[in-house]
Amino acid sequence: MEPISLIIAALGAGAIAAAKDTAGTAVKDAYQGLKTLIKKKFESEPKAQMVLEEHETDPETYEAPLKKKLAEAGVDQDAEIIKAAQELLKQEKPEESAAGKYNTVFQGEVKGIQVGDRNKQENKFG
Repeated sequence: MEPISLIIAALGAGAIAAAKDTAGTAVKDAYQGLKTLIKKKFESEPKAQMVLEEHETDPETYEAPLKKKLAEAGVDQDAEIIKAAQELLKQEKPEESAAGKYNTVFQGEVKGIQVGDRNKQENKFG
C-alpha cells in the first residue's frame, strides 16, 4: 500500500476504534500518537489541521482533502509517521497485517499502480 493510502487507512481505522468503548488503550494511544505526529507536520497550516480533525468524524467527505494536505506536507516521506500508521493497523487489524496487506514496498520507478481496497479502474476506448 502506498504511504498516503496507508496513513489514511490507519487514521480511519483508528477513528472507528477510538469511538468504540471496546477499543483497547493500545489502539487508542497508537491513534492519538499518529495524529500527534501528523499535527506536527501541519503546525503552520491551520486548514490542514482542521481537515485532519474533520476527517475523524466524516472520512468520506474529507479523505480527498486530507490526502492532498498529507502530500503537500511530505507526510508520505516521513518514516516515523509511516511506521506509526503500520503499527496502528497491526494493532487494529492484526489478521490483515499478518497477511502482508499493509507492507507494500516500491523500488525503482513505478507508474500506474493502484493499491488499496476501493480502487476502480475504467478504460474507455474509442
